[in-house]
Amino acid sequence: MRFLGIDYGTKRIGVAISDENHTLAFPKEIVLNDANVLKKFAEIIKKENIKEIVIGESIDFSGKLNALSGRIEVFILELQEKFNLPIHKQKEFLTSVEARKAGNSKNDLSPSHSHSRVKQIKSGRIDASAAALILQRYLDKINNH
Repeated sequence: MRFLGIDYGTKRIGVAISDENHTLAFPKEIVLNDANVLKKFAEIIKKENIKEIVIGESIDFSGKLNALSGRIEVFILELQEKFNLPIHKQKEFLTSVEARKAGNSKNDLSPSHSHSRVKQIKSGRIDASAAALILQRYLDKINNH
């Protein structure tokens, strides 16, 4: 059994999975937030033996829910209805910033890529890394109680 971590975005959704022992989170992939999003999640949930979901709760600098929060709540309802799995919220404050900082230490993209393609690849990596940070924070919280 594994946990699935989600960094929800209006265009892309970062996905991470835990190890079997629920101690470590790993970036998995990016899912486009389009008409096929639930179908793609169904494939991941089945393939990775997911039993619980952790989704980032979007908050602003003052700790209050922001404009994206409503869309996340709708997505949570869709996930609950489709998969009937426990879903946990984890504050995602600055996870994308952390992921971006961590990602800047590696640059394995070839210079032959166009600027927009490089930007798209880096953004995708950041989304998946942010999902892993969200999931890791949750795993740390449950393992330290």
